[in-house]
Amino acid sequence: MNKPRVIFGSDHAGFELKAALITYLDTLGYETEDLGTDSAEACDYPDVIFPVAKKVAKTPGLKGVILGGSGQGEAMAANRIRGIRATVYYGGPKDILRLSKEHNNANILSFGARFVTQKEAKSALKQWLETPFSNESRHKIRLEKMDK
Repeated sequence: MNKPRVIFGSDHAGFELKAALITYLDTLGYETEDLGTDSAEACDYPDVIFPVAKKVAKTPGLKGVILGGSGQGEAMAANRIRGIRATVYYGGPKDILRLSKEHNNANILSFGARFVTQKEAKSALKQWLETPFSNESRHKIRLEKMDK
C-alpha cells in the first residue's frame, strides 16, 4: 500500500501525544511533517490548525492529524477551510474512524488528547490511515454537495 504523507499540528494540550504519534508513524515508514506547536506552553490552536488545514486542502493525498485537549475546537477550525473534512476521535468505538473515511473521505483526524492514551491513539491513527474511501456514488454525491 502506498503510504500517504501526514502533516501534524496541535495546541499545547496535544503537544506530547503529537510527538508520540509522529515517532510512531516514522517507524511505520510514513513521511511526516510537524507544523507545531513546539512546546507545551499555552497557545491558540487556530494559529497552528489553519496552516495544517490549508496545506491538506491544497495537496492531493496529504492527510492531516490535529490535536487538542478535546479535539473539538481544532476540528471546527479545520472544517472552516474549503475542502477539509475533519473528524474527531476521543476514544470509544473505532467504527467511527472507518466510517469517516469510507463514507466521508475525511482528510484530517482530530484527537482529543485528554481522552485517549498513546496506545489508543496509535491504533486509531493506523486504522484511519489504512481505511480507504469507498468511492460509492452516493458518498461522492454527498461530498460534492458539501464542496459547493
